[in-house]
Amino acid sequence: MSSSRTGRPPVQRAARRPVAPRPQGENPLRTLVTRARRAWDRPLTAYYVILGGSLLITVLGLVMVYSASQITALQMSLPGSYFFRKQLLAAAIGAVLLLVASRMPVKLHRALAYPILAGAVFLMALVQVPGIGVAVNGNQNWIALGGSFQLQPSEFGKLALVLWGADLLARKHDKRLLAQWKHMLVPLVPAAFMLLGLIMLGGDMGTAIILTAILFGLLWLAGAPTRLFAGVLAVAALLGAILIRTSENRMARLACLGATEPQTGPVDCWQAVHGIYALASGGIFGSGLGASLEKWGELPEAHTDFIFAVTGEELGLAGTLSVLALFAALGYAGIRVAGRTEDPFVRYAAGGVTTWITAQAVINVGAVLGLLPIAGVPLPLFSYGGSALLPTMFAIGLLIAFAREDPAARMALAMRQPRFGKKRIGGSQRPRRWNTMRRRAPGARSSGER
Repeated sequence: MSSSRTGRPPVQRAARRPVAPRPQGENPLRTLVTRARRAWDRPLTAYYVILGGSLLITVLGLVMVYSASQITALQMSLPGSYFFRKQLLAAAIGAVLLLVASRMPVKLHRALAYPILAGAVFLMALVQVPGIGVAVNGNQNWIALGGSFQLQPSEFGKLALVLWGADLLARKHDKRLLAQWKHMLVPLVPAAFMLLGLIMLGGDMGTAIILTAILFGLLWLAGAPTRLFAGVLAVAALLGAILIRTSENRMARLACLGATEPQTGPVDCWQAVHGIYALASGGIFGSGLGASLEKWGELPEAHTDFIFAVTGEELGLAGTLSVLALFAALGYAGIRVAGRTEDPFVRYAAGGVTTWITAQAVINVGAVLGLLPIAGVPLPLFSYGGSALLPTMFAIGLLIAFAREDPAARMALAMRQPRFGKKRIGGSQRPRRWNTMRRRAPGARSSGER
């Protein structure tokens, strides 16, 4: 054996392992897609997407509320951070509601369905009492709480319809009654029409549209036949057409679709056109946070219904696409939660919440882009308004709780959260997974059970 100059034996180096050659014809894009699908298929993916996406939207909304509302507050002789502080307080309360809802068991959510519905109906009826109800922008849908605080009960009506409708359909599903059309419609549709009537007494058609979307989402999830679904849709469309035709304000909003000038004859399209101006002047990366020009009195409701336009002006196309991507991820995660559960209540409630948030986001963004009439609905979790933020954050807590209830997610969380120094071991059986949220209604019993 040869020795080194120092007299020590030479170090034997380990042989290098041959690098496995990449298979010919392998597509890097396909590999990336495969890895993304595997990551999305993990048990806790929906849990983290819902939690992280909703928090990101809320935080970004707080930033944009502060930026978009400063000029409005100063014009009203208020401190520049006035609206931001109120929104921050509502977000703090909403975070507590989100945490409480995410930790509540499903049975407790079902138990709260009827009390929340009764409370929402009572408050919505209280709005019409003279001296208690307050009119804002021509719609009497508010209750004065003292000082500068007001409450819009119709926002809580969305949460009430989701919880109560999901509990009702789940009980009928357990009794195998959903195959009969009368059990499919009654009392869900009459109760929803009662809520719609109370909302329309105050003239708020935007919230009524969201409530109608929730109703159709629940019927679709319950497996309503196509003819029944189309019949209810036709009735709702007819009523909507009558309500629009009989209102000059709603006809004017419909006439502003595609408008490029603030004044088009007798119709004033100032808000719609200046929303387009704000988006057009933003470019790719925007003019900079706080540098919007439209919020200086040109764009009405810059911090509420048209905050997406200010976001496009200050953060540009990159900012608006980021917001839309967050809403898309949140909606897809809600669909995943609803589609992978075997509990009918969880399926209906998760689908109802997802329909609520996505439909409201589409209507708000579509109005800002000039693709839909201005409905006067805020962007969920993003626009200014505590009455809209609180029930929405509670609904997000519902989705988080349902995502935690998945057996695979529960086992994964148990492995990551040891108790008394030991990890809890769950079962190895994987839950049954579904490819869709919609289920066929089970066969009805031969007896006339109701």
